[in-house]
Amino acid sequence: MVFSSLLFLFLFLPAVLLVYYVSPKRLKNLVLLLASLVFYAWGEPVYIVLMLFATIGDYVFGLLLSSPKHSPLRRKLIVAASIAINLGVLGFFKYADFLISNLNSLLGTSMPLLDLPLPIGISFYTFQSISYIIDVYRRDAEAQRNWLDFAAYISLFPQLVAGPIVQYTTIAKQLRDRTIGHSMFAEGVRRFIIGLAKKVLLANNIGLLWDQISSQPTGSLTVLMAWLGIIAFAFQIYFDFSGYSDMAIGLGLMLGFRFNENFNYPYISQSITEFWQRWHISLGTWFRDYVYIPLGGNRHGLLKQLRNIAIVWMLTGIWHGASWNFLLWGVYFGIILIFEKWFILRFLQASPAWIRHSYALLLILFGWVLFALESLPDIAAYFTAMFGGNSMPLWNDAALYEWYTNAILLLLLIAASIPISKAKLLVNRASSASVQAAGLIWHLLLLLASIAYLVDASFNPFLYFRF
Repeated sequence: MVFSSLLFLFLFLPAVLLVYYVSPKRLKNLVLLLASLVFYAWGEPVYIVLMLFATIGDYVFGLLLSSPKHSPLRRKLIVAASIAINLGVLGFFKYADFLISNLNSLLGTSMPLLDLPLPIGISFYTFQSISYIIDVYRRDAEAQRNWLDFAAYISLFPQLVAGPIVQYTTIAKQLRDRTIGHSMFAEGVRRFIIGLAKKVLLANNIGLLWDQISSQPTGSLTVLMAWLGIIAFAFQIYFDFSGYSDMAIGLGLMLGFRFNENFNYPYISQSITEFWQRWHISLGTWFRDYVYIPLGGNRHGLLKQLRNIAIVWMLTGIWHGASWNFLLWGVYFGIILIFEKWFILRFLQASPAWIRHSYALLLILFGWVLFALESLPDIAAYFTAMFGGNSMPLWNDAALYEWYTNAILLLLLIAASIPISKAKLLVNRASSASVQAAGLIWHLLLLLASIAYLVDASFNPFLYFRF
């Protein structure tokens, strides 16, 4: 089940909200847990056992870490055991076939692949569980003694399958005590509608264009068509993922939770360093807090800092999937970030804004080629097409037609990628009834347009399910 489905919008969500709001405070986490299990079981009922195993295991590990009887060494062994089990399960389901296939290629063997389906959301809830264990180990958080509350945290359906990755310390107090006012619920509804519109009206429509271009033989792409394709993918993945994050944040608000932001207009960035401060913020924060800083961060000189950046970005790449292109994608951005930290940022700061912005967008688009195409020969062929190396002309009638027919959509995508100042967006928001009425009408129109699209849509992919 996905948020951008009629089943979720008209059956699951209304039923959950109704039961949740009529339930007494002491039962709300139970309602959330049961709703989350139903939500998860809709797609993969077998793997509920896996999620419950992780939940029970880390609940016990958390209690063990909180015991004053354990020595520092024993506490280290406990946290190491928890992390090893979590990463072992994640690695088995996500990377076993990748490892087997590469061993077969390297050794000339024919070991059969396991062909295990990837449990939905395992990369996200595993990282949440690890963050809890490490926070308890560091004494940044108290161990959760109510298993129901802990299970609700791990399985919370708004952010279960695609984040944002919610660290335990962010919502520990909210798990025990939260209140939902009318303004908070209304804010959540507005945020959910914005996310739904971004996913359904923008990501899905531009995704059709990328789907069409990427299905063509790469050798037949003109330069203009190849660039249009990767621009389309860049917009699709941004509005797909950020739209889903907006919906998750909105659902959290409806249920009394405040999750941290996950995107902050990344395509206005003027360096790759800035881009990764704006893109998938919860993942970057997780790697900073639980990998980069424990490795030493920037505290032990430039060389070790660059080493730590390289490690983090190799892990970031492989986190996204069991394929060489994701590792290459992570290494690519890691190298750029190292060079920016070393000297490029100094030159960028002295350059005009349009040069900084062009530099960032160009490197981001190159990165999306690595991300979108799994085969290394396909990646090389696509780069060849982008730079006219496949003996095709710069453009043809088909390329001009696609640019022309998608021009309005591309302008809308650009406009939606740029922050609008609050002064221009809402003048006298607090006091102007007409502005509030206009905002209500705008959100209703977006909701109706999104529902109308879903009624007739046959193309409604969700890119981050595979991660």
